[in-house]
Amino acid sequence: MMTPADADLTLPSIMAALGDTPAALDLVLTIIFHPDTSRIGYKSTVPLQKSTDPWVLGRDSPIFKSDAGLPSAAIEDRHVSRRALQFLYQNKRLIVRRFDSASRCFIGSIQVQGSVELQWDKLLKGVPIMLAHSIVLMLRLARRRATGMPLGGEGSALRGGSACIEDIHRQVAHAAKSDVDVLIRGETGTGKELVANAIHRASERAEAPMVSVNMAAIPSELAAAALFGSRRGAFTGADRTALGYFEQAQGGCLFLDEIGEASLEVQLLLLRALQQREIQVVGGVITRIDLRVISATDAALDAVGCDFKAALRHRLGAFEIVLPPLREHPEDIGELLLYFLQGSAAEAQRSEVLPHPQSPERDIAAWTLLFFHFVSYSWPGNVRELANFAQQIILASENNLTLNENVYSVIFKSGGKSPPADRITARRKIDDIDEATFDQAMVSNGCEALRVALQLGVSRSAVYRRIKISLRYRLATDIPLDELQSMLIQHDGDSIMVARQLQVSVKSLRCHLRNLHLLYT
Repeated sequence: MMTPADADLTLPSIMAALGDTPAALDLVLTIIFHPDTSRIGYKSTVPLQKSTDPWVLGRDSPIFKSDAGLPSAAIEDRHVSRRALQFLYQNKRLIVRRFDSASRCFIGSIQVQGSVELQWDKLLKGVPIMLAHSIVLMLRLARRRATGMPLGGEGSALRGGSACIEDIHRQVAHAAKSDVDVLIRGETGTGKELVANAIHRASERAEAPMVSVNMAAIPSELAAAALFGSRRGAFTGADRTALGYFEQAQGGCLFLDEIGEASLEVQLLLLRALQQREIQVVGGVITRIDLRVISATDAALDAVGCDFKAALRHRLGAFEIVLPPLREHPEDIGELLLYFLQGSAAEAQRSEVLPHPQSPERDIAAWTLLFFHFVSYSWPGNVRELANFAQQIILASENNLTLNENVYSVIFKSGGKSPPADRITARRKIDDIDEATFDQAMVSNGCEALRVALQLGVSRSAVYRRIKISLRYRLATDIPLDELQSMLIQHDGDSIMVARQLQVSVKSLRCHLRNLHLLYT
């Protein structure tokens, strides 16, 4: 699977090529968002060869294919022009040109007016594209899938159609066919426990228990009893016999999570047990064990200064799987996000909030913008962070798409320049919005005009006009100085509490206080 180091090695070979990319790489467009969400994950390959004939992207071409065996189709969205963009590969450059009078298009943070030249290093990382206010695509130069077979299934939590996900499925299948111990490595949030569970469910031990242990939570002085069990009277306070994790997993699988955090004393205990497949119960006899051990860590076990014992590393890692961070397979973000949104919506009984082909245009525009920003974000917390944000979105969205302060501040403020919400959201007149709906949007969005505009499908300037004539709301700049000073004293300088009390935007209030030299830390 491709790592940043692999990318550095691959790039020179691409640039040195006379016209074509290496055979193992394809330039692929993946649908990240479509009003018909069943189309999310569909792919189309952009031809890369020396040619004077441009390749056209639009409403009716190209044909996008599904890995799941569903019918192939073009974008087929009426908001997208029949001829939106053309791709021309010349002299080791990919030039993307927007047709005159074509629907609005963003490539990354750039609203395309004429042509945009995309360098190979950008294409290796992935370039998000938004067409009109309804379609999001990912253009990426990535390794070719070895097969076109569907990955996972309805019950699989390993979602996505990239070569990275295909690698993981292949390694899970290979690990499941054997009974050797497995070490799973990867950054936090990459899905190590999901992979461990997938291996166990597909193995011959699937009917036996899988016992999960957080090694970071086991103190060294209690490790022997916790791992191997204790007999009644073995030590002060041992008033009953207790089974250890190894005995609980007898015949099945023991999952040792955060194994890299185990102390040296605990490592020695584990090494002896795994080498001999025997445990010494505290206060009891030596017992033979029959189990498989799957362990996981985000620690750099090979790093200089790491005190993890090499002998234990090799014992645990008879079969080793390294999971890629989400930023190395961004083409899977659309499928993953939809999967987590659907799961959270079903649990909260709010499935009506999710987008569908009959959703109002303003709702589709809001979801399009959300998916575009999600696929543009770097995801330091990986798939776990994505799942967490999807749940937060559903919990905040009672009637339509709503973002809480945490999701909004992280996603919409993290990438610098980005498509402005009030310019890509379908319009409706602010005068047509009743007071109850406006109040709900103001409260749920913390009186932030941009987010209110996104939810209501109006321009940000229209929200400001509505606030100006409102009897309930004010702009931060309209609040008298003496009232501000009084509120700051009342709330000990807490600008967030003051903003809530005054029903104004926290961001606007802080800016105003800074200009007045009243901003408290």
